[in-house]
Amino acid sequence: MQPTRGNKRFWSSTRGRIVALLRRASRTVDELAQTLDLTDNAVRAQIATLERDGLVEQHGVRRGTSKPAYAYDLTPEAEQLFPKAYEPVLAHLLAVLAERFGSAATDDLLRAVGHRLARDHATAGLSLESRLAAAATLLNDLGGLAEYEITERGVAIQGYSCPLAAIAADHPDVCMLAATLVGDVAGVPMTERCERGARPRCRFEAIRAAEFRD
Repeated sequence: MQPTRGNKRFWSSTRGRIVALLRRASRTVDELAQTLDLTDNAVRAQIATLERDGLVEQHGVRRGTSKPAYAYDLTPEAEQLFPKAYEPVLAHLLAVLAERFGSAATDDLLRAVGHRLARDHATAGLSLESRLAAAATLLNDLGGLAEYEITERGVAIQGYSCPLAAIAADHPDVCMLAATLVGDVAGVPMTERCERGARPRCRFEAIRAAEFRD
């Protein structure tokens, strides 16, 4: 069972309970075993799986009754498993911005945010393909699933999921933020062609690839 945000089966499993405990504080195998009423070996097996998945890591050594014991902690990646308030907060923020300043001003603000986010991902001097790969990777890091395309007609970033799916349905203008972001990173102005059906998917396109500077 792969852990995912909102996966109730995972959080009710032994691994999920270990992750929840380690979010509070680092613990040794013995401390986890006592809390969960399990054997040390049973906890070690679950810890090994969580380490393999990149969710848990050793975090120092504690003095035990007979010999030192390793303490375990969550990795930064594990925090992505926990529900965040970003989506509802962003949705309400967009609604308030549109009400107070109008759609045109909100669009300008979203483009400005996209430009600012792109500053942290400089790709100047890289080839076109490397810049497109960086743009696709950035979407993946934000929670999407994307890859780039280069054809005779142009270039595109094709997503197979949407990192802003919960917001984009009611606030499609947020896709302009993403289009600005990937366009800046790719070094190619992108047009948004996203799908907003039951299964939202990102897509950003630019035509005439032969005219792009490589």
